[in-house]
Amino acid sequence: MGGMKALAITAGDCAGIGPEIVARAAAAFPDETFAVYADRALFARACAAAGVPLPRNVDWREVPLRGAEAVVPGRNQAATGRLAYDCVTAAGKDALAGRVRGIVTAPFSKAALRLAGLDVPGHTELLARLCGREEATMAFFAPGLVVGLVTIHCALRDVPGLVTRARLSRALGDLAAALRRALGRRPRIGVLALNPHAGEEGAFGDEEARVIVPALREAEAAGWADLEGPLVPDTAFAAASDPGRFDAFLAMYHDQGLIPFKMKAFEEGVNVTLGLPFVRTSPDHGTAFALAWQGKASARSMVAAIQRARELTR
Repeated sequence: MGGMKALAITAGDCAGIGPEIVARAAAAFPDETFAVYADRALFARACAAAGVPLPRNVDWREVPLRGAEAVVPGRNQAATGRLAYDCVTAAGKDALAGRVRGIVTAPFSKAALRLAGLDVPGHTELLARLCGREEATMAFFAPGLVVGLVTIHCALRDVPGLVTRARLSRALGDLAAALRRALGRRPRIGVLALNPHAGEEGAFGDEEARVIVPALREAEAAGWADLEGPLVPDTAFAAASDPGRFDAFLAMYHDQGLIPFKMKAFEEGVNVTLGLPFVRTSPDHGTAFALAWQGKASARSMVAAIQRARELTR
């Protein structure tokens, strides 16, 4: 890679499919040397159980786990939650210091982090805090479909209060900036409503008129993007079949955007964290404990995440 710094890969929750998909995906890029953050012995044990050879193109960044021999596959446990947190933190610090050129994260379990006593909703929030930013923007990229999210890991009952003009403006700005870099032009973004029927002129809620429309007007006046919305959520993604209409969609909450995205692009989808001072990508799935250490997990999304990170850090 012409002397470029290594891409970091964190092993995720090693009781899940993380080691297997990292090993498979790293081996798919023999021209790249990856800095893999893991307890190497536990990583090797998981791969051996799955029948997956350890990749040769790895610079191991050891993050030791005391008591690693007691880890069992397919189960939430405090030890692997703590290890996953420590790996991401170490990789994030190295990215901030310029020792790696970006991060690809294998999935970890939020439940395992809670068992370890860690109040971390997800990778996006953890890395944002590490960078001194209150929030970052979660977005998902696949061929022909890009979806950003205004709110991320929160209870559905909390979403209306979290959809504020400030949060919506932050997400719009992050998404528009990423698309401008990728496309080389002003992007076209479809912004979903929060409520059914886009609120039906206030019959089902006033967030559209009170929050979303003013935020869109401000963003358009600032020249960030060409915006359309608030779009009726149950029909908005039908417009994805029109290649000239939108470059991306912005959804108000997690499942509103990710159900249609994963229906279309589950194995090709890549999660990209926007608004950080370094590149971070990940596959668009979880730890898949039911498949852990069995050699059955697909690495396609992890391969796509590495490829996206390579493209973004060239």
